[in-house]
Amino acid sequence: MLMIDMDSSAQHNMIFNNRIKSLQVVAGGRWLDMPIITLNSGEIINISFDDMTHEYHRYMYKIEHCEADWTPSENLFESDYINGFASDNPIEDSQESLNTNELYTHYKLKLPNERCQIKLSGNYKVTIYDENNDNEKMLEAFFMVNENMVALSMASTTNTDYDINGSHQQLSIQLNYGNLKVIDWQKEIKTIIMQNGRWDNSVISPTPQYIMPDGLKWEHNKSLIFNGGNEYRKFEMLDVYHPTMGIERVNWDGKQYHAYLFPDEPRPSYIYDEDANGAFVIRNSNNTEIDYTSQYMTVHFQLKAPKQNGDVYLNANWTYDLFIPEYKMEWNVQNECYEYEVQLKQGYYNYQYLVMKKDGTTAPVSTEGNFFQTENSYQTLVYYKGVGERTDRLVGIATLGK
Repeated sequence: MLMIDMDSSAQHNMIFNNRIKSLQVVAGGRWLDMPIITLNSGEIINISFDDMTHEYHRYMYKIEHCEADWTPSENLFESDYINGFASDNPIEDSQESLNTNELYTHYKLKLPNERCQIKLSGNYKVTIYDENNDNEKMLEAFFMVNENMVALSMASTTNTDYDINGSHQQLSIQLNYGNLKVIDWQKEIKTIIMQNGRWDNSVISPTPQYIMPDGLKWEHNKSLIFNGGNEYRKFEMLDVYHPTMGIERVNWDGKQYHAYLFPDEPRPSYIYDEDANGAFVIRNSNNTEIDYTSQYMTVHFQLKAPKQNGDVYLNANWTYDLFIPEYKMEWNVQNECYEYEVQLKQGYYNYQYLVMKKDGTTAPVSTEGNFFQTENSYQTLVYYKGVGERTDRLVGIATLGK
């Protein structure tokens, strides 16, 4: 199958200025899901973020269609994928924070809108820049538009080609072309398979075991064996005056609020704990006007684990699956643990600890456990570029698990 040369950061939400925090890209109100909407369905992509000032900035946005590997679609004109304006669009919805310790302004953008309507399925990148400051690029946000043209199904088993009820989960996938005209599947079809919506360990266009006139089938495919890992850890900051779920204590140091999570102890055996597979959502105890009344707190993490053979990172939707210094944990020699602190807005957060090995691959931290029972979600994306077509279209998605 045609391979995709996936750049390590091309498909991740990116923030380029430290004034920007709490970037969210959500399809409708489905904060647990990947940001995917269906073409011509009336569904909305909601993009929001905070600028940590009360100074108004005229933020503008540009929309680009991308190929399956998230490179810009060079063979398209803007009019091929957008009705209206693809660039030089202002963000007009903003609200200054109210009665918060940290001042910020909340910005919101909905797509499609009256200025731009999406005409084509596939991958999309939204670049937001500051017109008041020489068009400085502030952030990039990514979402997908699906056509639902194929039949796609997934199943998982813990009886894998590596072990039986051990530490892995193996997927099987079946794709039926439906009314899609496929002449040469190796050139026209591209697939991406993910665990919990993560791009860092995604499987790109594995070779199917069965090639049929009307579709493809992957079964007993060693490329589709994933570490089970463990359930995501979680905490919730609803109040700045007393601890809530997962928080040992909160305090005020005279300048800012601090939330100290309970130290994360080793997990030698699997214990079920309902989680959101890395997702997060902003909210507070009042659950009203949350966008501009929620406080920012400095959150302190502590992982009790021996020094790992590689760098340890926090990983979640709110880290955008990026393995960059901003999310790297520090080894405390004296306490023999990993520590990290970051400023986050009130809300519910999932997270996990991953080791970046020397070969560039990631794995669960040794003390976090790796279990076949873990309730992971899996996603398959199918892209199609027919003979004579100029771009990759997203023609099918399937999700397995919550």
